[in-house]
Amino acid sequence: MAAAVRTVMTKVFVTGLKVQAEIGVYKHEIGRVQPLVVDVELDVPTAGADRLAETLNYETILSAAREIAAQGHIELVETFAERLAHACLADPRVTKARVRVEKPLALAPDAVGAGVEITLLRG
Repeated sequence: MAAAVRTVMTKVFVTGLKVQAEIGVYKHEIGRVQPLVVDVELDVPTAGADRLAETLNYETILSAAREIAAQGHIELVETFAERLAHACLADPRVTKARVRVEKPLALAPDAVGAGVEITLLRG
């Protein structure tokens, strides 16, 4: 007889999401759109999900990232990451949101990218 199996948590993720945003603290960054590369990983209890309505649609992550970028200039990638993590936690099923935001032009040509990773936990 097979042992009982249960899903503790499902990770819903989006990696390499490209977003154009007005971001930065330096004078040459003000009023200028720059690329960001965003990775998001969400913990969602979705055991036995058979339909999209029973899980988190990862297109909502894309929409949230674009909406945050469209709101206007943001000084720090930390701010962008935190806003996106909070937007992901707006879905009450999400228990943990990990958001990584990379700014590829930040140290170019000396580095491929620089950025930040933030994790928010519900409750």
